[in-house]
Amino acid sequence: MDEALRRELGAHLRAAREQVTPEDVGLGRGPRRRAPGLRREEVAALAGVSVAWYTWLEQGRVRTTRQVIDALCRTLRMDDDARRHALALAGFLPGAPLAPGEHARPGPGTRALLAGWDGTPALALDERLDVLASNAAHRALWGDPEHLPAERRNLLLHLAAGPPGPRRIADPEPLLRGLYQHFRTATAHVPDDPRAAEIVRLLHRERPDAAHWWDCRTVAEFRPVTVTAGPERLTFTLLRPVGDPGVLLLTQTPAGA
Repeated sequence: MDEALRRELGAHLRAAREQVTPEDVGLGRGPRRRAPGLRREEVAALAGVSVAWYTWLEQGRVRTTRQVIDALCRTLRMDDDARRHALALAGFLPGAPLAPGEHARPGPGTRALLAGWDGTPALALDERLDVLASNAAHRALWGDPEHLPAERRNLLLHLAAGPPGPRRIADPEPLLRGLYQHFRTATAHVPDDPRAAEIVRLLHRERPDAAHWWDCRTVAEFRPVTVTAGPERLTFTLLRPVGDPGVLLLTQTPAGA
């Protein structure tokens, strides 16, 4: 477990600690409390570790055992996604198939699958949500990603800017937030990934009003989201082709009957 991952784990614990109130864990809220969420000493006492050790964990200075990580996850009321993320950062579960300089590629079978979905708009993406391939149905609905500059050929940037034309998504925020949390889940395992950093920088530039999103450390696997796009309601779903590690398929299917 290298220093960058220790720092990322510490930031993940700190962000979770700030979201848990004293009332959540049966503690009283004294009149002199100012810090958001729990204090470090409260987390340490509830998890059964020393205050110094927990402080060093948040500072990214030490490694620890799976038992300690599990105890902290329970204390901090982490959901399943956040717990898996903590365990992966600590080296106890595999992270996403992402590495600096690595570019996933959809194989012939995945490309044939995309092309065969003539009535289902779909994209092949990598874990950074960069667009690797699209099918004709997607291009007819949203335009050809190949026409975008290479640095902007990313689903998050596309949604943050607002897709061109009449097929605008009425309320893109639930979709954008869900995809960004998925992006954070994947890219946090490689904190020094230059492309992930570039995407976050461009998101800040594209939507400075949403800076609190781009700085948020919430993580989650993407769940299907239904949006209104023009006259249609579409459900966006992420799939993983087993034969192509690091590749995701984003499908857009009509919602309802």
